[in-house]
Amino acid sequence: MEEIANLFHGFAVTLEPFNIMVMVIGIVLGVIIGVLPGLGGANGVAILLPLTFSMPPTSAIIMLSCIYWGALFGGAVTSVLFNIPGEPWSVATTFDGYPMAQQGKAGEALTAAFTSSFVGALFAVIMITLVAPLVASFALRFGPAEKFAVYFLAFCSFVGLSKEPPFKTIASMMIGFALAAVGLDSITGQLRLTFGYTELLNGFDFLIAVIGLFGIGEILLTMEEGLAFRGGNAKIDLKVVLRTWMSLPRYWMTSLRSCVIGCWMGITPAGATPASFMSYGIAKRISKNGRNFGKGEIEGIVAPETAAHAAGTAALLPMLSLGVPGSPTAAVLLGGLLIWGLQPGPMLFVEQKEFVWGLIASMYLGNLVGLLIVLTCVPLLAAILRIPFSIIAPVILVLCAIGAYSVNNSTFDVAMMLVFGVLGYVLKKCNYPLAPLVLAIVLGDKAEEAFRQSLLSSQGNLGVFFSNGLVSSIMVLGLIALFWSLIQEGFTRLRARPAL
Repeated sequence: MEEIANLFHGFAVTLEPFNIMVMVIGIVLGVIIGVLPGLGGANGVAILLPLTFSMPPTSAIIMLSCIYWGALFGGAVTSVLFNIPGEPWSVATTFDGYPMAQQGKAGEALTAAFTSSFVGALFAVIMITLVAPLVASFALRFGPAEKFAVYFLAFCSFVGLSKEPPFKTIASMMIGFALAAVGLDSITGQLRLTFGYTELLNGFDFLIAVIGLFGIGEILLTMEEGLAFRGGNAKIDLKVVLRTWMSLPRYWMTSLRSCVIGCWMGITPAGATPASFMSYGIAKRISKNGRNFGKGEIEGIVAPETAAHAAGTAALLPMLSLGVPGSPTAAVLLGGLLIWGLQPGPMLFVEQKEFVWGLIASMYLGNLVGLLIVLTCVPLLAAILRIPFSIIAPVILVLCAIGAYSVNNSTFDVAMMLVFGVLGYVLKKCNYPLAPLVLAIVLGDKAEEAFRQSLLSSQGNLGVFFSNGLVSSIMVLGLIALFWSLIQEGFTRLRARPAL
């Protein structure tokens, strides 16, 4: 009952006029970011993060999270109308969305995509409402060893459960750890890797790194590819919406299965993209219309969109309750919370109840507002893609530069943003994932501090990480996640072995 009372208080906070205004602005900006291929939720949140510095923390996180919801919605528009995935997790939507648009059913495809996205997000938000306080109260028992074990689990999950090659994931993560080590040592106070630059005494600013890696890196990559937008028009009227809504309940089993897949993939840091592909693949295998997938089957839109939104929303659960982000965007939001002086984790539910429950309430309202906006603004969103990329790219670059400069009013930060942009471009060209690098920059120094505090308290004995049932179980889960692909391969070989 206490959680319900807190949630209603959160709704009272979210329904303040200023918060409603920033919610709508965030959704609109997010949808535009989702429509523009290459930007993405993490990039958009990183670029627009400086705009929130003058806002109260609750209003700021509502705006940033609504940018994320909007980006999740917007990615479907380009996938259906132009066969261009606005987001990585929208790739699976193109398989059936674009064929439907070619058949003159763009309205039905977009309505199905937007509604499925809303359902997936709603399922995940209800799960966060029910589960997050329990996880947070449990996590209050954590000391330095338990905190390090949670970080260890997060790092191992990125290596073992990711679809990326383990070597590339580890290499990307190691670059992040090296960048996180720059500046003053939090334990001894010694300088590390500053090379005489006083600007690096506090290390690399997380926001500068993210704007460069995601924003500048993506622009450089898109400029090289010479991206041009081509596609058809679409409009959605009330008849199309109602007719599509009438047909969607028959796919309730697909929606429920996709919600569960998405929530699981979001809590483990696998992310929305694997969730959408896994959900699409399972739906294709199980559905009685499986042979029609890829030819314009509406179920082929419901499955990936539901899973992607559920995963994208569920990624905020470990970020809020444990301080461990479940996705690149959650990592950027985590950085925002730290900038505002808030420490994500179990104490957030004790010390900042208004903030946490205001954010959770905004998830309900933000997704509802997002659904209404995208259903009514599809023709306008499609028209954005008629703007030449040669105009859009300089605007984004200017926004990135302003955002980087505004952090510390320093031109050094703008230069470092460009350096990170080149690094992001090189890593993407070489197919190295950026998410592990961002995770290591955000959590690297915290993991190091927890590790060293644990060793100081145990006088250098590594057995402290297996000293009780709680920390031992988390460490074992981390090791299982790290070697999961090898464990799966072993099981496969055992099954393939002929019976004696």
